[in-house]
Amino acid sequence: MLSAHVGPFGYEASNAEGPRLAPSAHNVMTNECSDSQIDDLPELDKYRHDLLQAIRSYGSCAVAFSGGVDSAVVAKAAQLAIGDRALAVTGTSDSLAAGELDLAHNLAAQIGIRHVIVSTDEFADPQYTRNHSDRCFHCKTELYTQMSGRLAEWRVAVICNGANADDLHDFRPGMVAAQQHQVRSPLAACGIGKETVRQLALGWELPVWDKPAMPCLSSRVAYGEEVTPERLKMIDAAETYLRSFGFANVRVRYHTGDMARIELPLDTLSRIVENELRERMIEAFKEIGFRYITLDVEGFRSGSLNSLVSIDGLDLVANRRAENK
Repeated sequence: MLSAHVGPFGYEASNAEGPRLAPSAHNVMTNECSDSQIDDLPELDKYRHDLLQAIRSYGSCAVAFSGGVDSAVVAKAAQLAIGDRALAVTGTSDSLAAGELDLAHNLAAQIGIRHVIVSTDEFADPQYTRNHSDRCFHCKTELYTQMSGRLAEWRVAVICNGANADDLHDFRPGMVAAQQHQVRSPLAACGIGKETVRQLALGWELPVWDKPAMPCLSSRVAYGEEVTPERLKMIDAAETYLRSFGFANVRVRYHTGDMARIELPLDTLSRIVENELRERMIEAFKEIGFRYITLDVEGFRSGSLNSLVSIDGLDLVANRRAENK
């Protein structure tokens, strides 16, 4: 379990001691271990050992690095396992929320890994902007294509991402693009889920250990509504406005007719409908460009728009997966 304190992003850990390194952890991080030594390690250290070993086996790698907790753990593990033979790569476009690039750059510097920024051009692809259920496939295809074309320049052998074991059970069209580009997913390969990712991040003192998921802004646009830079700017401005009032976990979903659907944790819903804040929010959202402002009484749900994916949409992604086999 995680240690008993609240991190900078508001998550509370639950165990007073926290995931401190075991006495043998230095060996786990830097050297080979015998099978008997591995068997004697605490569970978290076994996961850490397996992750470092997996990345060490690549020889060199470029980590698709968003600055979230998953890719941060992979980047830190890569820096520990293979040093300057690893680099972190962040793709930037209009789908990246304000401030996220700076956060990623600062985090890479703290980790001590080389950081490269590439400009992606997914908005030039009509299959992306039409925003069907396979949108993420086209976005990741653009990123991985750019990364694959520069592996020789970067002198690295493989690409790896931050997909974890829990992601394998979710609707993730981007994973198909990863398979098509031979991208490695060391967290998933080692059976490491989100809870363990956060434990590893806390043990390595990464400031994003409790950072909420921050998928690209396009994921806030309802399927079937065109993704445009203008709409993403509206979403980004609205979420930034709400965060200025202390709402850390927030989604502003874009629906037909310039309608904003706000998702917040259930225990904060009563606060946002207080007269003064509600009136200020309505005024701000209308200035941003929204015509209708609604509050989702089901509360914050990561990936809630996936509930709108049709059977045809699921078949589309399944067909792409089959084509890859």
